[in-house]
Amino acid sequence: MKKEQAPSGPKESVGEFITLARVVKTQGRHGEVAAEVQSDIPDRFTEGMKLLALGKDQAGRRELEIEGLWPHKGLLVFKFSGVDSMSEAEVLIGSELQVPREQRARLEQGWTYVSDLIGCSLFDQNHEVGRIEDVQFGAGEAPLLIVTGPAGKFDIPFAESYLEGVDIAQRQVRMNLPAGMLEINAPMTAEEKQEQQVERKKRH
Repeated sequence: MKKEQAPSGPKESVGEFITLARVVKTQGRHGEVAAEVQSDIPDRFTEGMKLLALGKDQAGRRELEIEGLWPHKGLLVFKFSGVDSMSEAEVLIGSELQVPREQRARLEQGWTYVSDLIGCSLFDQNHEVGRIEDVQFGAGEAPLLIVTGPAGKFDIPFAESYLEGVDIAQRQVRMNLPAGMLEINAPMTAEEKQEQQVERKKRH
């Protein structure tokens, strides 16, 4: 699985552009910015490469050319042509650094883009759990699939050990989840919430 994602934002933009990184802060005094990379493809960024910066307001995209780049404390630092001061760099904080969808990297057979998983139906063996609404990356190795179905909302690790297959054409993800995982992730029932409130009152 590869991590190049379709951006969050207006529906008309989803699928047209791929987010490769998000700017999280300024870095240095000469316009550098530090970004969280959303692609795990080696050497995805190169000097001279052009990116489109989509601001937090989602108003429009600004073309930027990479003048220099280097890793720093788990982030990737970019120096863009024409961005030469801290005040100019501050404008980019929160921006998604994107390329048009047709420029996303080609994958080896058997690999899947995260953006392609969103909207797929997730099955545990032959039981349909629900629809994948989002994919979240955290400290763990496996990203979390945010799945919404008739039984509620579930956070399910997209781990290779659970995965049986992905059929993007049929919009289906098939997994073999450990016994009890859906119960652990299931939302509380009304009775369970009531019991929890009673327990809290007892403690106080």
